[in-house]
Amino acid sequence: MAQVSDYSGLITSEHSGKPKFKAMVEAVAGALSDNINLCRSIVNGFDLDTAVGDQLDAIGEWVGLPRIISVPLAVYFSLDVVGLGLDQGNWKGPYDPSQGLTSLDDATYRTMIRAKIGANNWNGTLASLQSILSQVFASTTARVFAADHQDMSMIIFLAGYQPPAILKSLLKNGYLPLKPEGVKLNYIKTSVDGTSLFGFDLSNQYIAGFDTGAWGVSL
Repeated sequence: MAQVSDYSGLITSEHSGKPKFKAMVEAVAGALSDNINLCRSIVNGFDLDTAVGDQLDAIGEWVGLPRIISVPLAVYFSLDVVGLGLDQGNWKGPYDPSQGLTSLDDATYRTMIRAKIGANNWNGTLASLQSILSQVFASTTARVFAADHQDMSMIIFLAGYQPPAILKSLLKNGYLPLKPEGVKLNYIKTSVDGTSLFGFDLSNQYIAGFDTGAWGVSL
């Protein structure tokens, strides 16, 4: 960090005893050092690891990911959904919207920006796809894997984790374009939090059989 003393300390002995001269040097040096420090702070201000608020919005704009996203409104009556049953959920009228807008907090937005950068540089392989999505779910119990059916369709599986509505919307609405052009992409998640997906002939962290694995459901 630039300081006024970096410059006032260079005053020669002929002028060091003159307070007006020293004050003038400190006034000029103060303005210059403030500008230097401001310019240096811009680097950290727009660093993805340290940026917040408007600076993070600017990074999101650069990589193509908005902070405000569309999410489903979980306020309407629905069977088998806790808190939205009879006398709880609102009836959905013919003109009531099914989607609303929400603003991502800095921590979530930073994670998604990092994933979007990965998506922008994706090489099209399943291994790199799983690596990118693993960043999104790094702080969760999610275990991500993908399958290419070789028929212009692919599936991304989320085992062991029930993603919240915001993450569902980010994935389903294509905010992370992790698929080749023209390929149909589906997301399947476990129907029970903390469990592997149900499947035959396997028993691992991703897929397990009877009494261990849970049915997979569409995201």
